[in-house]
Amino acid sequence: LNGQTGPGRGNLALSVFMQAELDLEKGLEMRKRVLSGILASEETYLSHLEALLLPMKPLKAAATTSQPVLTVQQIETIFFKVPELYEIHKEFYDSLLPRVQQWSHHQCVGDLFQKQASQLGVYRAFVDNYELAVETAEKCLALGNNRPLCVFSSVLSLPALLYKPVDRVTRSTLVLHDLLKHTPSSHPDYPLLQDALRISQNFLSSINEESTPRRQSMTVKKGENRQLLKDSFMVELVEGARKLRHVFLFTDLLLCAKLKKQIGGKSQQYDSKWYIPLSDLTFQTAEESEPLPIPQAPDEELDAIKIKISSLRSEIQRERRANKGSKVMERLKKKLSEQESLLLQTSPNMPLRVHNRNGKSYMFLISSDYERAEWKEVIREQQKKCFKTFSLTSMELQMLTNSCVKLQTVHQLPLTVNKDEDESTGLYGFLNVIVHSASGLKQSLNLYCTLEVDSFGIFVNKAKTRVYRYTTEPKWNEEFEIELEGSQTLRLLCYEKSYNKAKMNKEDGESTDRIMGKGQIALDPQMLQGKDWQRTVIPMNGIEVKISMKFTSREFSLKRMSSRKPMGVFGVNISTVTKRERSKVPYIVRQCLEEIERRGMEEVGIYRVSGVATDIQGLKTAFDTNNKDVSVMMSEMDVNAIAGTLKLYFRELPEPLFTDELYPNFAGGIALSDSVAKESCMLNLLLSLPEPNLVTFLFLLDHLKRVAEKESVNKMSLHNLATVFGPTLLRPAEKDSKIPTNPTQPITMGDSWSLEVMSQVQVLLYFLQLETIPTPDSKRQSILFSTEV
Repeated sequence: LNGQTGPGRGNLALSVFMQAELDLEKGLEMRKRVLSGILASEETYLSHLEALLLPMKPLKAAATTSQPVLTVQQIETIFFKVPELYEIHKEFYDSLLPRVQQWSHHQCVGDLFQKQASQLGVYRAFVDNYELAVETAEKCLALGNNRPLCVFSSVLSLPALLYKPVDRVTRSTLVLHDLLKHTPSSHPDYPLLQDALRISQNFLSSINEESTPRRQSMTVKKGENRQLLKDSFMVELVEGARKLRHVFLFTDLLLCAKLKKQIGGKSQQYDSKWYIPLSDLTFQTAEESEPLPIPQAPDEELDAIKIKISSLRSEIQRERRANKGSKVMERLKKKLSEQESLLLQTSPNMPLRVHNRNGKSYMFLISSDYERAEWKEVIREQQKKCFKTFSLTSMELQMLTNSCVKLQTVHQLPLTVNKDEDESTGLYGFLNVIVHSASGLKQSLNLYCTLEVDSFGIFVNKAKTRVYRYTTEPKWNEEFEIELEGSQTLRLLCYEKSYNKAKMNKEDGESTDRIMGKGQIALDPQMLQGKDWQRTVIPMNGIEVKISMKFTSREFSLKRMSSRKPMGVFGVNISTVTKRERSKVPYIVRQCLEEIERRGMEEVGIYRVSGVATDIQGLKTAFDTNNKDVSVMMSEMDVNAIAGTLKLYFRELPEPLFTDELYPNFAGGIALSDSVAKESCMLNLLLSLPEPNLVTFLFLLDHLKRVAEKESVNKMSLHNLATVFGPTLLRPAEKDSKIPTNPTQPITMGDSWSLEVMSQVQVLLYFLQLETIPTPDSKRQSILFSTEV
């Protein structure tokens, strides 16, 4: 710029000046809109005050007669300072309205707000008298001779109207914040508004400090103090429908609320759905409650939602790079928010049943055992301090629900649109975790651990250690490889295994082992950046579990590389192995499937739950060295390790089973919308595979279908199996992959990769869902019967 002279520099300065003027113009226009909103709000508030004052004159007139409805003292108590509040706001409204109507950017309104702030002493008197006013009004309403007070039934209840000024004063600082935000610091109003805000904040702080115990005493027994312990967004099952709720746990009750839709820039508000005093709350078992089926969305439907989410995220990234207009971005973000909300609402299936001893039962659906245990623990701990039952009046419930806006700790759903642009999208790749040992147990128990990670905001159980029998210091030393898809948190749960069926917990419809402890750790990209193992300790309820972690990002972990060993099976082309063995299907595939068919078909999460990494490596070595004892090793090994060995074999093939050459055609074929054209295309492509690839795939396909037939026991649907095996069988070698190769971003991945993975899942799912695959007889027979060595 320093090199510019003459008109060029002048044009630049003019451009900067014009942009500044434009920004100022926009800011001042917003200022007018804020003031218009304040006027509308004042109109509503004045109408409430008018409704509150409506019966005061007839009541006062009747008080001097021989048959008074209320005494003079009662009238003064109920309507204390209300006329003064009305006059203050009427004067403010009458002064502000013409200034906004005759609007110019130089118009000043700060003096009006400063004057209103200086009159907050009237609110002090009103708030100090508020509890007594409500108490007196409720007593009078309970009598039969209060006809003038009955006018409230046509508008709002008297206690609700009396609450309006309390609500108004708590919102005063928010109004001033908004106005100050859109007032330039050079404007004459700025110091006046700052002063009004300072007065309002100081006043509000003193009100909160002094009146909180007094206001709480309306809803809590004398001497007690209600506090918020925990809150979260949860899914409630209501008459078979899933409803999104915000649940608040206070020191004496559980409150379930619904977030109202925000209209016309109004502030956040809640509607109370129900509450249960903690002294009356129990956790129902499935046997104690009425059988209530949980409607579950098919896996295909959930996957379709995930595909839409990934597509929208990719589109938003493209628009952001292209610097497109804000309207396009807003439309895309709205669609993304809708799809992510839908996924959060339809995914959880783990029931948490709460019951009111004096009334109804309710059911929440949660995505992980960790969260369910967390809620139960904190409620049970607090119940030790709650002994008396109670009920809230409608006014008390309204005040409590209104307070939730200010008290809530979880302000937004975990949606992409609610995150900062520079916030991590999570890790994509493989996390190796070694669960070493646990200490701090006070008695000998049978213990095991499970590992959960998040994907799309939902937690899934990924691995399970073996049970370490009757010890206070279990030493598992088991390694697991866990695939991460946008994951940000690793959770670890420690369970006591119960072998006595009579003593098993029966909560929530399943026999469950007792959770002894739980903890979690953030998956920090910076900490996991290196190639070395990161050792850490996860504390949980007095127990400490030692683990080590090592992360390999997707672009490095998914490289297919040929083995340099002259012999062996891992990393060796499948045609080379079958020729050497003189078989149609590699020996390793046949052996693994045979063992899984023998004792793994009813294993919960077979192929999804990780096996112990050291066992998998041991089997890999045994197959590579043609160890004659491999069958004995497999018979003594955990079946998840055998499943893991089979997956590793396919993952380490130098070329995928579906071949690099045909992979783009499979990806294109699955995207065809015409079902007849799709079937023709997909079957022709399949039959174009080299014979060892085709025969091995169909051999595996038959097995996977038999696994899915046991879905009610093993929880592995066709879709779950496609999710596990799709990328393993189809992912192309590095040169054909769309994986980003930017070395400056070795960990976090974009959503284009997720879309590619989902396409691979869809291809395998297509073949799994076909009842029969019309292959030539010669090939089909060779699959089923030819296993010569």
